[in-house]
Amino acid sequence: MLVNDTSDYSCFVRWFRDSSPYIHAHRGRTFVVSFGGEALADGLFANLVHDFALLNSLGIRLVLVHGARPQVERRLQAKGCQMRYVNGLRVTDAVALQCVKEAVGTVRVEIEALLSMGLANSPMAGARIRVASGNFVVAKPLGVRDGVDFGHTGEVRRVDAEGMRAQLAQGDVVLVSPIGYSPTGEVFNLVAEEVATSVAVALRADKLLLLTEQDCVNLADGRPIRQITTDEAETLLKGKQSLAEEYIPHFKAAINACRRGVQRAHLINRRIDGATLLELFTRDGLGTLVSLSPFETLRQAGIKDVGGILELIIPLENKGILVKRSREHLEMEISDYSVIERDGMILGCAALHPYPEASSGELACLALREEYRGENRGQRLLQHLERKALGMGIETLFVLTTQATHWFREHGFEFAEVASLPPARQALYNPQRNAKILVKELSAA
Repeated sequence: MLVNDTSDYSCFVRWFRDSSPYIHAHRGRTFVVSFGGEALADGLFANLVHDFALLNSLGIRLVLVHGARPQVERRLQAKGCQMRYVNGLRVTDAVALQCVKEAVGTVRVEIEALLSMGLANSPMAGARIRVASGNFVVAKPLGVRDGVDFGHTGEVRRVDAEGMRAQLAQGDVVLVSPIGYSPTGEVFNLVAEEVATSVAVALRADKLLLLTEQDCVNLADGRPIRQITTDEAETLLKGKQSLAEEYIPHFKAAINACRRGVQRAHLINRRIDGATLLELFTRDGLGTLVSLSPFETLRQAGIKDVGGILELIIPLENKGILVKRSREHLEMEISDYSVIERDGMILGCAALHPYPEASSGELACLALREEYRGENRGQRLLQHLERKALGMGIETLFVLTTQATHWFREHGFEFAEVASLPPARQALYNPQRNAKILVKELSAA
């Protein structure tokens, strides 16, 4: 085949290579994926199944937890009934329970059928996925609350994690339905998000993936929520009109899971084709990451960061924006540096070189990756080093720059002369570079 334009191929090769660290990192990990019954109601679910098959083929231990709400409601409507809710909790009477069992059984069979496909010339060719489902969830009744008998609505009592691990160890995909069984032989209607959370916690899963019907947006400012800590998410839940109603169960599940040992929870818009793959195999993803601690951190640099800092600053040195620094020089001064790290990548750096004899310090080597500029990361680095300087008794911060004078002026720096520098720094000033000198008086206020 003759290829005239290889740009698409180049993009694929680059993306595939960039995904390699995540392929290695995810192999052998346990991911629990929760999705609603809505996912089966449109033509997008086939692509989602293809992505599940790909994750399984890459060695990810996969547990799928499905919902069945729309399927249950359709059956109730056909009987002239509807699900009753009290304080956000559903009441499951005998008729509703029958509809739940019928809907859940149908949905489970449909999912198993799709995971069993192996047609040639399709993404499922050669997949040969074994699906394991069963009585992995032991439940108990909600009982009577505030005078309301919730009937056959239950909550998770225990998860058979050992049984699930045995199936996952064989390479099976475990499929879990939103129903639970009691030692007395009863069946209980459960909330899918709660089941997924309990399963993820019991398995000590590495990730809980909550597939949603739309992007997660902060209604207060209309901006997508890309990453958030559990504390921040809890604050968001308490805010009025900050979050769409349909996202509340997902956020509660994510917070609960992360606080009980799951490393990360991801809210992913399942309507975007390939969204799960993009979230798992690209650095920035496109969903909402919930974690106990920040995904992106600003911290003191260490010797292990030297390579990442050099990768960041060498292109800027080659353009004459930064003064060239050798690896040896950087290693000697690494304790002066702070970095912004995102999932193992150094996005930005800056150094504070103290001159204690003059109660001043030099802000140097402030650099950001081009694709991560414009989100106040430079300002965060500056503020961080200003706080650090004040803690060291530094009263004046100065910077030498050739191309960023306006940015520093916008952040409180004023032009100064070479004579204003500490004597030791004056001796190192290079007139040929002709860098502008800017100074800022620091205040603890």
